[in-house]
Amino acid sequence: MFEGFRLERVRLSNATLRVRVGGSGPAVLLLHGHPRTHVTWHKVADILAKDHTVVCPDLRGFGQSSIPEDTFDHSGSSKRAKAQDCIELMHYLRLDRFALVGHDRGSYTAFRLAMDHPAAVTHLMILDGVPILEALERCDARFAAAWWHWFFFAQPDKPERAIGAGPEQWYGVSPAEMGQEAYADFLEAIRNPDVVHGMIEDYRAGLSIDHVHDAEDRQLGRRIQCPTAVLWSLKDDLEALYGDVLQVWRPWAGSTLTGKGLPSGHHMPEEIPDMLAFEINAFLAPDRAANSR
Repeated sequence: MFEGFRLERVRLSNATLRVRVGGSGPAVLLLHGHPRTHVTWHKVADILAKDHTVVCPDLRGFGQSSIPEDTFDHSGSSKRAKAQDCIELMHYLRLDRFALVGHDRGSYTAFRLAMDHPAAVTHLMILDGVPILEALERCDARFAAAWWHWFFFAQPDKPERAIGAGPEQWYGVSPAEMGQEAYADFLEAIRNPDVVHGMIEDYRAGLSIDHVHDAEDRQLGRRIQCPTAVLWSLKDDLEALYGDVLQVWRPWAGSTLTGKGLPSGHHMPEEIPDMLAFEINAFLAPDRAANSR
């Protein structure tokens, strides 16, 4: 995995991140979802590295990055805090302008990063996500039945105990789906009670502080400033819940918003890496020369 990439642990002001960096050319930052680590990107990263400097961190609270301290408002696990980590990481790497791709929970950090630090982000691609505020405002019985885990994970203590009783059974992933090396990294994460707690805190932040930040942006009329693309899995439930997914994003993005569904289940970086890498390259290609390192 990650042929030619280097593996680092980077100490930032409020977190230490495990990160892989490889390739050369315009920078692209890839943010994973739950319950994955940065290793979920390994097939996509190898393709993108032919034309890009690719950066893949474990988000704080996930994988082998540091676990934030608990606070009453879960601010240490907020997407704003994680976005700040990413800005500091890219500054450390001397990649102060970069494209950004976020999947699942990583899409919320990517969205927050683009909103809070517009000068740094050249392109934003969202995979299988809508803004947390939009999801909560549209919440109905269908959403509650399909995404019940959002509300279960918001409860104190019980989610960690349930997952800890059988992590492999809870998440139900096989090495055949992920590859042996990626699966081993995944198992190490989900078997660590501290990491499980860090991952669950990401959801608690979503229902306590993250949607407040979204609401503040809406009230102030803030929007994403860079070209934005949204891709969703046709074998998952985003279309079933929202119909026109792009319609949900239009109030938040500019006129350059594009997107479509892809023939995949939820974990696109693992299930359709070649197709996903093609879509990322196609999205970034027009401005490749202008955004070189």
